[in-house]
Amino acid sequence: MSKVAALAVWAFLSLCVVALITLPVNLQTQLIASVVVVTFMALIKLVNAGGRWRLIALAFGTAIVLRYVYWRTTNTLPPVNQPENFIPGFLLYLAEMYSVMMLALSLFVVAMPLPPRPSRAATAAKSPKVDVFVPSYNEEASLLANTLAAAKGMDYPADKLTVWLLDDGGTQQKRDSASLVEAQRAAARHLQLQELCADLGVRYLTRERNEHAKAGNLNNGMLHADGELIAVFDADHAPARDFLLETVGYFEDDPRLFLVQTPHFFLNPDPLERNLRTFEKMPSENEMFYGIIQRGLDKWNAAFFCGSAAVLRRAALDDAGGFSGSSITEDCETALALHGRGWNSVYVDRPLIAGLQPATFASFIGQRSRWAQGMMQILMFHFPLLKRGLSLPQRLCYMSSALFWMFPLSRTIFLFAPLCYLFFDLEIFTASGGEFLAYTLAYMLVNLMMQNYLYGSFRWPWISELYEYVQAVHLLPAVFSVLASPRKPTFKVTAKDESIFESRLSEISRPFFVIFAVLFIALLITAYRVYAEPYKADITLVVGGWNFFNLVLAGCALGVVSERGERSGSRRVKVSRRCEFGLNEKWYPATIENVSANGARVQVYGLGDGNLVIDTQAQIRFEPYSGGGTLDTLPVAIKNVESGGDITIVGCRYLPEVARHHSLVADLIFANSQQWSEFQRLRRANPGLVRGTLWFWWLSLYQMNRGLVYLFRSMGSAQREPGRAR
Repeated sequence: MSKVAALAVWAFLSLCVVALITLPVNLQTQLIASVVVVTFMALIKLVNAGGRWRLIALAFGTAIVLRYVYWRTTNTLPPVNQPENFIPGFLLYLAEMYSVMMLALSLFVVAMPLPPRPSRAATAAKSPKVDVFVPSYNEEASLLANTLAAAKGMDYPADKLTVWLLDDGGTQQKRDSASLVEAQRAAARHLQLQELCADLGVRYLTRERNEHAKAGNLNNGMLHADGELIAVFDADHAPARDFLLETVGYFEDDPRLFLVQTPHFFLNPDPLERNLRTFEKMPSENEMFYGIIQRGLDKWNAAFFCGSAAVLRRAALDDAGGFSGSSITEDCETALALHGRGWNSVYVDRPLIAGLQPATFASFIGQRSRWAQGMMQILMFHFPLLKRGLSLPQRLCYMSSALFWMFPLSRTIFLFAPLCYLFFDLEIFTASGGEFLAYTLAYMLVNLMMQNYLYGSFRWPWISELYEYVQAVHLLPAVFSVLASPRKPTFKVTAKDESIFESRLSEISRPFFVIFAVLFIALLITAYRVYAEPYKADITLVVGGWNFFNLVLAGCALGVVSERGERSGSRRVKVSRRCEFGLNEKWYPATIENVSANGARVQVYGLGDGNLVIDTQAQIRFEPYSGGGTLDTLPVAIKNVESGGDITIVGCRYLPEVARHHSLVADLIFANSQQWSEFQRLRRANPGLVRGTLWFWWLSLYQMNRGLVYLFRSMGSAQREPGRAR
């Protein structure tokens, strides 16, 4: 079909859609049409039809959404001559149109994402030289040792692999600081990491001054490295042995390829998963992005650099002048610049690194604030929709990624809009109860179903709304600050490997309890107004139902900000690996049950516990994944013992003494990427809209009660300790 014919068909279909959504019908007809579409979409989902049927279902859903937009625009806005109603009403309308726009962009990006790419190993004779950059700022040496050892242990020709620690915590600027404490700390770190790198066979590099944050650190590394490819890992992102085997080969296929990005897999739950206890059974938040959205972006050659777990072509970076640093999200900005210069990207949907994410709610919000501010900077400095060099699909993809972080504005409006009517009797949405049922409720159901179609087992019902709500409360001022002063935000390093040893309320939890109290009062007012004003009961029930939904989210959020205490200071990874346990020059058959960055839990056969003394030195002997049939020995100290008949459970702490010991620890935790894929597979199960909604309501009720218990407990503690800081 010629371009003219295709354009004509597109124009005709567009006119048909416009005619359909603007067709004047009565309320009963609209209600019947909505029920038919919702039923049709539900049936397609029940029979698990894909391909064209999936697109047909999304097309019907889109028609209902557009019909709602037309009705909302032409029939529901308050009169302009009533500013007390019109201003909040128009803000609500803008928030809804933002949501519709984001839905449209999501449909474009992920309606038919690329399937996962097959493995693409490099040709042995063509293995390019690879420099591995591990940028660091304030991370502990023990954390860096694991990452560096894992990077050094990757399966790749040793003469073609150079690992660099780029240390921004030991710069000359820091060692010459006017603060004696800071200067001594930086000097000690400088010497300690130099010794660690020498022991591991890794290159240590620092610089004169801390300029341009992470982007400046990476660019300084490029001045000293000469590899054809550059792999980047955050300090807490350790690669599996097969990372380079699964990524480097793609650069052979396309000389204009600048990036191979892989997903970020995390060993520990984020604060929501940990406090709600969903980590083992529900997909993580980041899986929706890495499991669906990045594959959708990849379809349009718009998969972007995520700061770590990626390989980049040196020539492409040189072409763009290195890593971009005008925003605090240097990764996406760098990809945007290179895509604009005609370079290509690839996304490999397989977890090949394992890292740590923020454990406390405050650090989680700090990380998300940086992301939000950085994407707002990209939107303001570069405005992807008009950026030269990008294709139209790439422009839309980058706009989708950047505009997403404006959700705190719309989420806040949705939160407080019902209160305008319940508290102040403002009519900011002019519609009857019947119209709400035929248009708004149908739109909401279709929207939920379309999200379910798009993200399926990667996102359970209402979880995205919860994530947005708990972030919006604190991200709203962060977004406003960058809109007011785009160059003011500065790069802040996310805290790594935090632990919470005692249960407590988050230090930034207070706004959530205040909001919950306000919404609960609004619920009581709803009941009173239904009784006192029965002639307006339909509107009151609709608005009250909206407020009740917000209350359910707010109740669940109380559990999110109630931090659960952890028994262990580091995260454990389940493994099942045969080994031998050595004690007093005797060896016993054993199995390693789980491991962490600091120790392991070992099941030992025939050991008994009569001669076991805490802190006694022992050994674990096992075969590394590098093979060779030889067993390597790792020294450990006994920390705890559980006896159970023939099997004795021994908790051990690593006692690494030389580089080989660090490599063995990394081999235990990070070498086998298959275990991460299997873990993700086991928790990807979609409960469906009905069952998922019921589960979320139960979760909200339970977490609300838990949050209130934490609140009363903290108030009691404050009364017993009147001198304690509040």
